[in-house]
Amino acid sequence: METAGLPGYSGRMKALCIAAAVLTAAEGMAMTSTGTTATATFAGGCFWCIEEIFRQTPGVTKVVSGYTGGQKANPTYKQVCSGNTGHAEAVQITYDPAKVSYEKLLNVFWHSHDPTQLNRQGADVGTQYRSAIFTHSEEQKKAAEGSKAALNASGERGGPVVTVIEPAAKFYPAEDYHQEYYANNREQPYCRNVIQPKLKKLGLQE
Repeated sequence: METAGLPGYSGRMKALCIAAAVLTAAEGMAMTSTGTTATATFAGGCFWCIEEIFRQTPGVTKVVSGYTGGQKANPTYKQVCSGNTGHAEAVQITYDPAKVSYEKLLNVFWHSHDPTQLNRQGADVGTQYRSAIFTHSEEQKKAAEGSKAALNASGERGGPVVTVIEPAAKFYPAEDYHQEYYANNREQPYCRNVIQPKLKKLGLQE
């Protein structure tokens, strides 16, 4: 096999690096040892709820709860809850496009919360609970806009969809105790009274 310093090595490595960079920029994807993965970021109220829904979605390999869309660097949960950081509670998803499409994830997103509620989800009120899609590529932007338009046209949700669509910004993972919150706290009142009914409605494991 060729190694550094031998004929063809530098050119071949340069070509591979360029190809990887183009793929990442154009599709919002990254190469891993097992294949190609892509990233999607959604906000739909309390991240505890939508995290579990996406965690159970086939083709999704990782879900991280966190904060994005605001101005403050490295925000804490308390700071985001104040509503003064501009950030939304959100989830960043790593998925296998060969197993689940971005369009399928959009469909899960629309049914994981009420996209007609402005800056709130139920009793959770504030811009930090806004409905938002943060796109990682032009393709995701077009898909999100088309999906939102179709949902509005269908009248399925009984009112105008207020979800904002904007380019993905810096994503800050939330504190460790927020990760896989439902899986680790099923007996907590919020989990029993808010998250479990959502899972049951969607036919997911409670």
